[in-house]
Amino acid sequence: MANNSGSAVVEPPRFEPVGRRQARVALLMNSILTRLHRALLPGATLLALLAILQFLTYSGVLSARAFPLVTDVFAALIHEASTAEFWLAVGHTLSGWAIGLLIAIVLAVPLGIVLGSSRMLYRGSRTIIEFLRPVPSVALIPLAVLVLGIGLESKVFLVVFASFWPMLIQTIYGVQDTDPIATETARTFGLGCFETFWRVILPGTAPFIATGFRISSATALILAVTAELVIGSPGLGATIELARSSGDIATAYAMIMATGILGWLLNSGSMYFQRRVLHWHPSQRAGGGS
Repeated sequence: MANNSGSAVVEPPRFEPVGRRQARVALLMNSILTRLHRALLPGATLLALLAILQFLTYSGVLSARAFPLVTDVFAALIHEASTAEFWLAVGHTLSGWAIGLLIAIVLAVPLGIVLGSSRMLYRGSRTIIEFLRPVPSVALIPLAVLVLGIGLESKVFLVVFASFWPMLIQTIYGVQDTDPIATETARTFGLGCFETFWRVILPGTAPFIATGFRISSATALILAVTAELVIGSPGLGATIELARSSGDIATAYAMIMATGILGWLLNSGSMYFQRRVLHWHPSQRAGGGS
């Protein structure tokens, strides 16, 4: 930069105020500490619980026959995870879970949209829904075995029956929760039924459907493992029962732990999928979906 006499004038460097820099650093550190707290606290709690169980069994407070050492359970889990039979059992459980859940979604979501869109249809079917929904899926095991046998078909039937209802109810509530002003506005602007559904009703219902999917996913895994335990269908449940009946309690606990890990992975996957698909929703932008 030059002044009127033609000589160069050097502007002094611009420094960010010290207070503002300190505030930015403090905000960054607070964000890092919050993320670490969220990541480490569940793991630390789990490790503390496992350490307590290890101590109680080792000291004799808990019977080693019913509660084996945590280290023995982990050793059994590592051993089982190194065998092909373990992964075959995981595959059987996941196949029953996936097929049943997919059928439940295909049946429940369209039906929920139809029932939620018509108060008359919803009131007419509400008695049937409230009668069938509380029926425990386990109570249908004898009927499933009698009609479908002890193979994959029975497991899929139980999974479908159990996971159908959360998807149906959440879809109905999602459609009924759609803002009527938004629907009327769409009709005022000349949008047809399909466009109104695609642009207004479906986006408003999507978070409810996503919640129903998460609930149904967990329910489907529970029923898949339960069917394997009771019926004897191939999978992790049958492996748990085989280890229990043979007296290998450490392996039985290891398989139970494997089932819990599988459920955690499926739930984490569904949460990630929900955040990706519903990134536009306020609850996801605010971090409510994590």
